[in-house]
Amino acid sequence: MTCNRPTISAIVPIFNEAENLRELHRRLTAALNSADDSWEIIYVDDGSVDASGRIIREFHGVDDRVRAISLSRNFGHQPALTAGIHFATGKCVVLMDGDLQDPPELIPQLVGKWTEGFQVVVAERATRTETGPRGWGFKLFYPLMKCLSTLPAGPDAGIFGLMDRVVIEQMNKLPERNRFIPGLRSWLGFKQTSILYDRQARRSGAPKQSWRHLLKYAMDAMISFSYQPLRWVTYTGFSISAVTFLLAIYYLIEFLYRHGRTYGSGFTTLIMCILFLGGVQLISIGILGEYVGRIYEEIKQRPLYVVQEMIGFDFCFEGSFAAPLGAMLTPQEEIESF
Repeated sequence: MTCNRPTISAIVPIFNEAENLRELHRRLTAALNSADDSWEIIYVDDGSVDASGRIIREFHGVDDRVRAISLSRNFGHQPALTAGIHFATGKCVVLMDGDLQDPPELIPQLVGKWTEGFQVVVAERATRTETGPRGWGFKLFYPLMKCLSTLPAGPDAGIFGLMDRVVIEQMNKLPERNRFIPGLRSWLGFKQTSILYDRQARRSGAPKQSWRHLLKYAMDAMISFSYQPLRWVTYTGFSISAVTFLLAIYYLIEFLYRHGRTYGSGFTTLIMCILFLGGVQLISIGILGEYVGRIYEEIKQRPLYVVQEMIGFDFCFEGSFAAPLGAMLTPQEEIESF
């Protein structure tokens, strides 16, 4: 069987983006048409409870190049992206968010770099519009990630970018459950380049990623690609031991110098030392717990996502593509057998 692969697969995870979807689709199709006339769009409905699913169905009814994956519940941003990556058939794949902060008009530039021979094209943010605590959090995350990890990622690069088919097939072989796709993309290597852009404000609505989800995302990124926190715990333990040893020598000399006479009860010093060491121990246990918890998630081998419904797919795969890792399909009329 010969596959008629589109040139470009655009993957967009959607969670309650009904207010942005029509404008997003208009701009995205225009950008894809200007880049190449052979493309597909895969909208991954990540358990939306608004009209997003119905609107995506309308898009497919008008243009069969629009495909939809509906997950059985909200599994999160990275699993939703992974679902799209698993089922994309294009010769290159573009990842982008559905809130219009990643401008679709950059897709021709991404494709242009790909036609020059680059296998990974990363869109790096020159500026961004977030302010307040959220903005400061984003600004702190990327330098911290760069400090912790040896990944050759840009200083401020999210999911927005393009990957060649060869890179996608290798990405599909990665079994991690706690995923940080920008890090996995950098870890895979291949011939990479980047373009700069100004990250735009949301067209409408509030951000769908809560602080809790963003914190988990940051923890997954740092822990999945670095064991530096564990090393810092070790260094902290050695440092406290060294200081304690020096203090013990000091107090021994003081005791001998005063011939066993002591002044004051030392209650404040004792309590401060106990609380300090107790805090260090709890932090150390917490860091170890984060790593152990992720090991626990990995060994359970539960699927990354559960597909409830698929629209517009013919499952025409060839080459090194295998059944999607971590995918579970529920029986629906729109899901065809492989």
